Amino acid sequence: MADLPDVSTLLDTAVRSLGGTRREGQTEMADAVAEAVDQREHLVVQAGTGTGKSLAYLVPAVRHALAHETTVVVSTATIALQNQLINRDLPRLAAALAPLLPREPTFAVLKGRRNYLCRNRLQTADDEAEDSELFDPRQLSSLGRQVTRLHEWSEETESGDRDELVPGVSDLAWRQVSVGANECVGARVCAFGQDCFAEFAREAAQSVDIVVTNHAMLAIDMSQGNHLLPEHNTIMIDEAHELVDRATSVATGTLTERSVGTAAKRAARLVEPGISERLTECGDGLALMFTDVPDGRLDHIDDGLAGAVAAVRDAASACVAAIGPSPGEQDPDSATDRKLALAALGEVHDTAVRILESFEPALRDRTDIVWLTKAPSRPPSISVAPLAVGGLLREKLFGDRTVVLTSATLTLGGSFSALAHQWGLGREVAEEAEAAKAVKAPKQESASGTEDDDGPHRAAGEPRWRALDVGSPFEHARSGILYVAKHLPPPGRDGLADAYLDEIAELIEAADGRTLGLFSSMRAAQQATDALRERLDHPILCQGDDSTGQLVSRFADDERACLFGTLSLWQGVDVPGPSLSLVIVDRIPFPRPDDPLASARQRAVGAHGGNGFLAVAATHAALLLAQGTGRLLRATDDRGVIAVLDPRLATARYGGFLRASLPPYWGTTDPSVARSALRRLSGRTAPAPAPAAG
Repeated sequence: MADLPDVSTLLDTAVRSLGGTRREGQTEMADAVAEAVDQREHLVVQAGTGTGKSLAYLVPAVRHALAHETTVVVSTATIALQNQLINRDLPRLAAALAPLLPREPTFAVLKGRRNYLCRNRLQTADDEAEDSELFDPRQLSSLGRQVTRLHEWSEETESGDRDELVPGVSDLAWRQVSVGANECVGARVCAFGQDCFAEFAREAAQSVDIVVTNHAMLAIDMSQGNHLLPEHNTIMIDEAHELVDRATSVATGTLTERSVGTAAKRAARLVEPGISERLTECGDGLALMFTDVPDGRLDHIDDGLAGAVAAVRDAASACVAAIGPSPGEQDPDSATDRKLALAALGEVHDTAVRILESFEPALRDRTDIVWLTKAPSRPPSISVAPLAVGGLLREKLFGDRTVVLTSATLTLGGSFSALAHQWGLGREVAEEAEAAKAVKAPKQESASGTEDDDGPHRAAGEPRWRALDVGSPFEHARSGILYVAKHLPPPGRDGLADAYLDEIAELIEAADGRTLGLFSSMRAAQQATDALRERLDHPILCQGDDSTGQLVSRFADDERACLFGTLSLWQGVDVPGPSLSLVIVDRIPFPRPDDPLASARQRAVGAHGGNGFLAVAATHAALLLAQGTGRLLRATDDRGVIAVLDPRLATARYGGFLRASLPPYWGTTDPSVARSALRRLSGRTAPAPAPAAG
């Protein structure tokens, strides 16, 4: 279809049809995406809030799909954006472009099998009291009511997609009616194979132009040999700053007494009692060993815990051997029991093997990290995860496809290098050209925290990629003030100091509410909520009081309200207009010093000559800080103040790196300037001109 309109024409049509205004950054991004796809070269694009980046990658994606009769995959991190693309952006875009194209573009959503109701599993849900909490009659009654509701919903739903069930059900209830890919018996064997929601979704995705999925599904697809998604050679990854964490989560294995017990219970339906009981006993022994080991990262494993993990491994292997090879033709119930048992046993066995093998190399050569988690509200667990996923992404994601990665936040400390390194990318093409001109230049520390000593040449296997920052339509220096409370003491470990609570109260009073408080812990958010509800007459909403969606809606509807919370509020909160004019950040969001993955990654960078703090802790903080402060300006006429109470942003040596990761807000450390600006915005004093950039 060589006679298709060019990307510029299609973008103009789409923007006009959707009632928007074409922006320079949007045009630049769309052209760059189209060129990257044509040249089969990877592209990394930072597109600030308000750019219209969804259209900037969807329009070239649609054109490429129709021109080459192929499928383009779009991957997102959050359910909210996934739903926005499927339910709003793509239907409107397809309708707008249809008159210019040979046919209307088609699209579908594809998630992991666990997201769809399984009719076969639904039939046995009432018998699946696998979790220990079900001995609580109240929990059992609640589960029963939810499963009954799921039975009713199964007769009404056309998709079986959990996200369409409103209100939702607990994870425990949903587990009773869904299966993972390794638990599915297959459409040919399953009694409901011809009426399977997951199969319907997969079939729908095979013949469309655009398939929308999520980063977790993308990671699973990569780890299983790229067989879950339809055949494709182009991927658009939105919210790309989340890719590493989602891929790491998929690659993490966890052992608990409960997971071992579940595997034993499923095996008990197929093997001699003594064999499955042995696995149950090994799960009990593992739980006993947990009590003797402190939680946190395990650089070494003692003989007792190693023996308990090995016993679980061997007992799970014995159960698999006792189940034996497939007998061939089976009735659906037997096939289901067998598949569920083998899936649970395989997960337990493989995780145990990974845990034990991770300790075999010398400490500096390890590729996996193991840690023990003990929390008051959860049973103890031992987990294993990769130190890095760059190798997986380089081989499985960037290997033979064109990938466009985009987000509002991709440059940290003013450079794309930090995230590119985590994705498994080497030098950007432009950097290679510069390096070629100055091969003999002195070594410099890169943004990844390691010395840049590989000259102008690309390492073997490193993908070619280009970077682009199309900026933002917002005039940050005229729309937002970055106020750092330099006069406050450094944050402590014992909660918020009185000086912090006083500062928060004075800022909220000046803003007349309208405040989003982003805290580094739920403890701090709750402390601030309790203290300020007594001091202020503004409604203060706190995460956990209701669902996040309901709290954000109430906050947006009441201009005098404040909303306090922790990590899930740092991203995804979109409240344009007068309901939000102040974002408060209580402290720089470094990872906890005892965070097992972050601390191990930091140590690994240091062991190889890099700056572990810069590569891991500061990068993590910069990314979250940029995301959190980005909640302030959501529309071009928004105005407000970002108040960072942690003085280290102004005083510490790494403060410059963190500030360089933020948009160019007008900066001050004077509290009177911040409060005066907030009073003007709230209409309590006569308006004054916004500060000039500086």
